[in-house]
Amino acid sequence: MSDLVVEPRVATASDRNLAFLLLGGGFLGLIASFVLVVEKIALIVDPDYVPSCSLNPVLSCGSIMQAEQAEVLGFPNPLIGVAAFPILMATGAALLAGAGLARWYWWGLQVGATLGLLFVGWLIFQSLYRIGALCPYCMVVWALVIPIWWYVTRRNLAAGVCGERMAKSRPVRVLHDGHGLALTILFAAVIILIAERFWTYWATLL
Repeated sequence: MSDLVVEPRVATASDRNLAFLLLGGGFLGLIASFVLVVEKIALIVDPDYVPSCSLNPVLSCGSIMQAEQAEVLGFPNPLIGVAAFPILMATGAALLAGAGLARWYWWGLQVGATLGLLFVGWLIFQSLYRIGALCPYCMVVWALVIPIWWYVTRRNLAAGVCGERMAKSRPVRVLHDGHGLALTILFAAVIILIAERFWTYWATLL
């Protein structure tokens, strides 16, 4: 029965910030995913089409879209974003409206955000070390999924969704209080990997 308990209405600044992140991040992610779908369709119709986000040998959406990794489930990956980001938008809007969400919903959101992060991590690896190119719109999605996962996880841990004992544990309190530093480290790691992988090209621009 505990999984059916409805969480309290949004009251804290932290929850309001999460609501804005879900709403705004979901909107930006939907736009980026939609543009990628449009570009993919144009490339299917005309194999010689050069996507608007193909800017140079490194920032090359065309190389990404034509790779087998671009259709992991048998259809263009951006369609996943087109389906998933509106859910985040709806969740953010509901929270801002004062809706209370059941524990099972927060669990579902946590699972979805975690799967999204794992998928983004895999895509980052494939882009850097298998395809050897970057997609600007894809990187927008990366930059959104990482903080969304982090702050959904932070909220669920602190709110006891994963258990009261864990919520009161010292590691969770430290991560909760140092959330900005932890997120900065995550972004810095990705930026360093990108800089190191394509340093030879970046150096020619200096």
